[in-house]
Amino acid sequence: SAVTCLSWPAENIIVFGLAEGKVRLANTKNNKSSTIYGTDSYVVSLTSNVSGKGILSGHADGTIVRFFFDDEGSGESQGKLVMHPCPPYALAWASNSIVAAGCDKKIVAYGKEGNVIQTFDYSRDASEKEFTTAAASPSGQSVVIGSYDRLRVLNWSPRRSAWEEGKPKEIAHLYTITALAWKRDGSRICAGTLCGGVEQFDCCLRRSIYKNKFEMTYVGPSQVIVKNLSTGSRVVLKSQYGYEIDEWKIVGEDRYLVAHTSDTLLLGDINSNKLSEVAWQGSGGNEKFFFDNENVCMIFNAGELTLVEYGSNDILGSVRTEFMNPHLVSVRINERRQRGVEENKRLAYLIDIKTIATVDLVGGYNTGTISHDSKIDWLELNETGHKLLFRDKKMRVRQ
Repeated sequence: SAVTCLSWPAENIIVFGLAEGKVRLANTKNNKSSTIYGTDSYVVSLTSNVSGKGILSGHADGTIVRFFFDDEGSGESQGKLVMHPCPPYALAWASNSIVAAGCDKKIVAYGKEGNVIQTFDYSRDASEKEFTTAAASPSGQSVVIGSYDRLRVLNWSPRRSAWEEGKPKEIAHLYTITALAWKRDGSRICAGTLCGGVEQFDCCLRRSIYKNKFEMTYVGPSQVIVKNLSTGSRVVLKSQYGYEIDEWKIVGEDRYLVAHTSDTLLLGDINSNKLSEVAWQGSGGNEKFFFDNENVCMIFNAGELTLVEYGSNDILGSVRTEFMNPHLVSVRINERRQRGVEENKRLAYLIDIKTIATVDLVGGYNTGTISHDSKIDWLELNETGHKLLFRDKKMRVRQ
């Protein structure tokens, strides 16, 4: 039967809904299709979650059905989720809720198990027509809903844990908006209209120039696009937990990004495009960052050294030390491949001014301590982390 809607949530998976009520999956690897689930009601809308591992289908009888290819450990239920008051032609799955709208001129935000969180009612607005399509931004922080001559925008406020309505975009003679699609970095949205027009809109909250070298484009509270004006390269700085980015800076000879949110710390290497987000409780901005190592950021705070490997969202290691000089810390991360060793990550640091400790960061255990009779002022591990060179105040070098 007729294909009524279509979504492409993952690389080799195309999902489409049929007039007879079935939702089917087309595998682009083997060119075969199969039915995921069937209903008795015409499929009016399809959408996927931010990761592309779950889909929602809206049906003519008002039913919204959820299906996961992988629930990613969320434990959320599958099957019939909501009975919307009208056919949910406008359906979007944002990071914190599901947004549905249709011919009753009401936008409803549902929780993860179908409970109503918020309702925006425009049924008494004579200038508003039925809602025809909706799309969530790639970050899941914004939803745009299309109707006749108008785009309405909802933005998620992490601080209030609620949707806030932005200023609607009204364009005379645009007619009914029938399709919406976001650019993958969230900076633009395209709208298709009943009359065959395609309109492109800039979606950034604001832009700024940093040190006359970088253009910062804020596409949401938790996402900033950093563009190098000289090379044209771009990095998307984004909180994957949806936290609002409070402050950020570019340091280390304009190579490294550092940003704070209420509960996390974001770090990134602009050259390699490796980004990390680790849990971090605010310490009043007293941290000291060192970027001497290309693979690891060293953070000193209140007598504790924390290591974050670029590209990893887990803290690599944390030790107590009072010595904040990067010449008194040596970290080696997989710098020379060894036969039979997949991961080789080693740390050497000072316990006190005359004692060196070495740590296996993969296993998280101490591999040894070295006591010396004079104050140590420099140390370095070799590439494999199995040999240590250090120097004392008397300019004597030891191995």
